[in-house]
Amino acid sequence: MTPNTARRKETSRRAILTAAFDLLLEVGYAKLTIEGIAARAGVGKQTIYRWWASKGTILLDAFLLLSEGAGEEPALPDTGDLEADLTLVLRATVAELNDPRYEPPMRALAVEITQDPELARAYAERLDGPLKRAKRRRLSSAQSAGQIAADVDLDVAMDMIWGPLLNRWLQRSGPLTEDYADRVVATALRGLRPR
Repeated sequence: MTPNTARRKETSRRAILTAAFDLLLEVGYAKLTIEGIAARAGVGKQTIYRWWASKGTILLDAFLLLSEGAGEEPALPDTGDLEADLTLVLRATVAELNDPRYEPPMRALAVEITQDPELARAYAERLDGPLKRAKRRRLSSAQSAGQIAADVDLDVAMDMIWGPLLNRWLQRSGPLTEDYADRVVATALRGLRPR
């Protein structure tokens, strides 16, 4: 593949992902079509089907494009103050989940993942996996520092800390606020600290 061909392919790929994301915000996921994405991106449908199997796989890649900036594994802050670090991260999570530009695509991706096992595997490997590793590293650091009991299962601890936010967001069971995030952190850490 020549450099010009590779550049054209990357330009087309980015145009498709941007078109899918923008179009989803305009028409909603139910009305999003491959034809509409192709028209918005200025490519043929066959180009899209050559690279992606479904709207869900396009959406996953669109999210990955948004997070491409650093090109390295994500990391959570580690100032030595676990409560402050988790509060900062959960407040940022609340802001992202409530962001009107990202909420509809995230909800659409969440629905698609429940219905498509292959997409769920790709999501777990490519998007959720790196985030979970970052969370685990931060909790492991806190455990090594004696801020979390030595016998705590860190995978369960991650679910205890991030699960309530995601559950409330998915089910729309209550307001998703910074205050709620603060209370989740405080409550989880009460149960995780050494006794």
